[in-house]
Amino acid sequence: MAKKNVNEMSFLDHLEDLRWHLIRIVSAVVLCGMVAFCFPTFMFDSVLFAPQKMTFPTYKGLCEISQFFGFEDISFCADSFPFIIQNREMAGQFSIHIWTSIYAGFIVAFPYVIYQLWKFISPGLTSKERRTSTGFIIISSLLFFMGVLFGYYIITPLSINFLGTYSVSAEVSNEIDISSYIGLIRASVLASGIIFELPILIYFLTKVGLVTPEFLKKYRKFALVIVLILSAVITPPDVASQIIVAIPVIILYEVSIHISRVVVKKEKKENKKEKNVRTS
Repeated sequence: MAKKNVNEMSFLDHLEDLRWHLIRIVSAVVLCGMVAFCFPTFMFDSVLFAPQKMTFPTYKGLCEISQFFGFEDISFCADSFPFIIQNREMAGQFSIHIWTSIYAGFIVAFPYVIYQLWKFISPGLTSKERRTSTGFIIISSLLFFMGVLFGYYIITPLSINFLGTYSVSAEVSNEIDISSYIGLIRASVLASGIIFELPILIYFLTKVGLVTPEFLKKYRKFALVIVLILSAVITPPDVASQIIVAIPVIILYEVSIHISRVVVKKEKKENKKEKNVRTS
């Protein structure tokens, strides 16, 4: 059966089209999740539990930096963390295994997820805009994976180092539930991946006319405050961690301003060409 032209499709036809794209997305995520499920040793021991060991590369780097500046209290140079990870529910480990595999499947399948979303919205775009689909998918995927790596290698270790060593009294020992530990890593990684999609979001908001470079410049100070608040939410409550997280987000915001400026200039040139063609 031939696919209908986008101009001939009814609202129900669009819903049907969206349903099939969502089915493909879910299928890809589940398939990648099933593959991740088959490698629990790598997924948990080599990836998820690595940041709770002082041999993690981030701690080594921060330890060397701390020693270079002569800080006396060097928590990054300890031999081990003063906490253990435990499971307190009968089906806890099995449930964590399943859900972690699904989230891992989503991360691995992200380029395909973006591709399916682009396939859904592309019929409403011009032929010139559709030709940029490859670049859009590659850039979106790269930004997402960069955010995931930033969350894993920067936010996660900083959070574990602060929260895992924090103590209100020597009478209280930290015995962290596995769901709490995995939840911290999941939130850090996925939040960073989504935040790094900011330039893509600004690109589309500029294309539809909701955002302009002037608007972004005018409210730069407010954006900075929002970034700092966001950094405080996803990182430990210490200034150093918030600054480390805020710096790349601010850079992404400045890049977004440049992207918005390029989009506006390009649209002005195209409108000018169209105007000249009509008058000639």
